[in-house]
Amino acid sequence: MSKYKLPLKPYPNRVLMDLSSDCNLKCPMCVVHGNTDDPKVLEIIKKNMKVTDAKQILDEIEGHTETIGPGLWSEPLMGRDILMHLNSMKRRGFKISMNSNGLLLNKKMAANLVEIDVDSITVSVDSTTNETLSKIRGVEKLEKIEQHVKQLLAIRGDAPSPRIGVSFTKQAENLHEEAEFIEKWTQIVDFVRIGEVFEEGKFPNIEIDQSKRIPCAELYETMTIHTNGDVSICCLDGFKDVVVGNAVQEGVKNVWQGEKLNEIRRHHENGDWDKVPFCKNCDRWASSQYEERTEGNLLIRKSAEFTFYNRLDRLNTWKK
Repeated sequence: MSKYKLPLKPYPNRVLMDLSSDCNLKCPMCVVHGNTDDPKVLEIIKKNMKVTDAKQILDEIEGHTETIGPGLWSEPLMGRDILMHLNSMKRRGFKISMNSNGLLLNKKMAANLVEIDVDSITVSVDSTTNETLSKIRGVEKLEKIEQHVKQLLAIRGDAPSPRIGVSFTKQAENLHEEAEFIEKWTQIVDFVRIGEVFEEGKFPNIEIDQSKRIPCAELYETMTIHTNGDVSICCLDGFKDVVVGNAVQEGVKNVWQGEKLNEIRRHHENGDWDKVPFCKNCDRWASSQYEERTEGNLLIRKSAEFTFYNRLDRLNTWKK
């Protein structure tokens, strides 16, 4: 008998589509682009999803899936057909939530994203100085990234979308800048996201009470689709170690309700973590549980993985 079971809809509520597996950075912390000499990496990078495949996926999930994230471990704005894909998503009524390193977010691109009505854009900044950015991102272009974020805000103006935020992933190299980062950016953007570093399935800097472990919500909420249509177990599986089907060849619904994923869900529900080696020691399950509090003009939502600082005077941009 199951110990804990989460509700499962006929289709995933969120779909992550790796439209392009290319990136203009080689961040040391990135398991995919941090070491592009690895033969395993070379097999998956610099690929683009076929337009016909993307259309097929969107046609199937239209009216069923709520949100699409156009990217996985790469920079979505490098995709050769990215604007066409985003327009295609919005025409079908999907919400779009994007992450970007901000380097390609120039005035023309920003205007396009606002016109398309992308719902949310989070720019990974991770530092308050070029010295730290160089250690974390391998570039000294902080001024350019910051200017692009502010330019995007100006182009959006008072419109409710896109919701614009910046992120900061805590590492040894930038911990000393965290407080300054929060203080600075909560005065500028709609939200600030502070993330715990995630290494080898663990949040090494925090304690997780494993006695409270429950099935990972990702298995019931999100589908991760790679450029060739392969569906991996979750977004952390950048190398496709656990492929549960192919969304193009089999269809999204068939993979989502297929035996491979259902077997993994059953193991989670029964607490048989050892039977899913990829998940066995992973702490990501804890990231779905949030605590909320209000401080001044901020609504602060904290989980094991993220702390969000949401501006109360900008909540009109938040489409839950």
